[in-house]
Amino acid sequence: MLSRAYSASVLGLEAYFIEIEVDIASGLPAVIVVGLPDTAVKESKDRIKSAVKNSLFEYPTKRITVNLAPADVKKEGPSFDLPIALGLLAATGQLSAEGLKDYLILGELALDGRIRPIKGALPIALSLRKGEGSKKKIILPRDNAAEAAVIEDIEVYGVESLLEAVKFINGEVKLTPHEVDLDALLKGLSNYEVDFADVKGQFSVKRALEIAAAGSHNVLMVGPPGAGKTMLARRLPTIIPDMSLEEALETTQVHSVAGLLPPEQALVIRRPFRSPHHTSSDIALVGGGTIPRPGEVSLAHNGVLFLDELPEFHRQALEVLRQPLEDGSVTISRVNRTLTFPSRILLISTMNPCPCGHLGDAVECHCTPYQIQRYRSRISGPLLDRIDIHIETPALKYKELAEEELSEPSEEIRKRVQDARDMQRQRFKGKGIHGNAYMGQKEVRKYCRLDDEGKELLKMAIDELGISARAYDKILKVARTIADLADSESVLTDYLSEAIQYRSLDRNLLA
Repeated sequence: MLSRAYSASVLGLEAYFIEIEVDIASGLPAVIVVGLPDTAVKESKDRIKSAVKNSLFEYPTKRITVNLAPADVKKEGPSFDLPIALGLLAATGQLSAEGLKDYLILGELALDGRIRPIKGALPIALSLRKGEGSKKKIILPRDNAAEAAVIEDIEVYGVESLLEAVKFINGEVKLTPHEVDLDALLKGLSNYEVDFADVKGQFSVKRALEIAAAGSHNVLMVGPPGAGKTMLARRLPTIIPDMSLEEALETTQVHSVAGLLPPEQALVIRRPFRSPHHTSSDIALVGGGTIPRPGEVSLAHNGVLFLDELPEFHRQALEVLRQPLEDGSVTISRVNRTLTFPSRILLISTMNPCPCGHLGDAVECHCTPYQIQRYRSRISGPLLDRIDIHIETPALKYKELAEEELSEPSEEIRKRVQDARDMQRQRFKGKGIHGNAYMGQKEVRKYCRLDDEGKELLKMAIDELGISARAYDKILKVARTIADLADSESVLTDYLSEAIQYRSLDRNLLA
């Protein structure tokens, strides 16, 4: 007897839909899975056999053929366990074959019949809402129900076991579609355990980070050990405005595909903060593999990517960051497929001024000029060119450390950042630009106009620093953000002067 079930999988961030045919015929007992299955799919026959028997159903001792269509698309992962098992039970008459036609089914089976969570539930539900599949009802693990139920106009049914799924399809038990209260979910996003009020001194660095948060500008902090660089970086998300629902969905898709979404969590509601170790490879940072998976720059999408001790990262790993920082996306090409992952991030990085870290500090530095040059040259000019703001982070004095009064809290800074971002949102409405840092040449010419005094100042800075055309644009973009924080329509000379000082490390680091 032949039965059909329907499922889906994810390649990159895009879902593709699978028709599963199960045929039971006379012959020696065997299970044959065709349709380009990977090892995890081939091994499903053993999980399914144990799950069916331990759920007190009859397992046929016949020749079983499972076809996963379309046959020319690689099938991977254990999410086909449940639909194959239900197709098997329908083919043996233990389940209503008609009932299977109404549902898209996902789930990994344990040997006792329990259903384990799977990856990519949100992208699949999102594709159904867009009308890319014929189904509007999903049966999937209960742990994934909240994630998929975020998408409206889709009926999501979470089940805990094979037995529960069979009874539901046969009409023996009733399940209500899972629902998520998005308004309640998005409340209280700004409650962080850390705060800028904890940071003593470093007022110029805080100002630079405020500008970075307001315009989505990348930052490099240079200073001796213990100056508070890491402490400041970890508090940057606390001054960035909350994610919109659209941003939360984009971010959750990436985490869902990577399998990093905690069970029963519907959305990634706080901006991600990713801090990979300096031993990370280039693939770990930007993604890749035989079946490409998102890397750290994509997992930090709409959030912060923190690279502590930047020169300690492998040179090759750093160089692959150029395109993601420029384009806001990562394109990974393989023989059979080219995939694109989003990577619209705010990069914040740190480094010491020299190998020992005490160049220019009160503590004596013993590094030779050759050692300093070799250390600094680990960061290439093209990568440094893509970092908008370079800020020195000096060691704190005793007076600053002994200060008992708290600094300005993150909430107050975030209000100013929110006002600046609201101005940008109105300015770039309908243009697909997510901040001043992402302006193109057309927008720079239109919104970053300078008066004669400003042009002369910028000319002097270019002659002095020898900056590139890209750095020239970044100075104008940072100046535009400073003007937004000041609620000014014009880019005044004072704003331009402040923006120029954030590029003063170009010459020093490349010397």
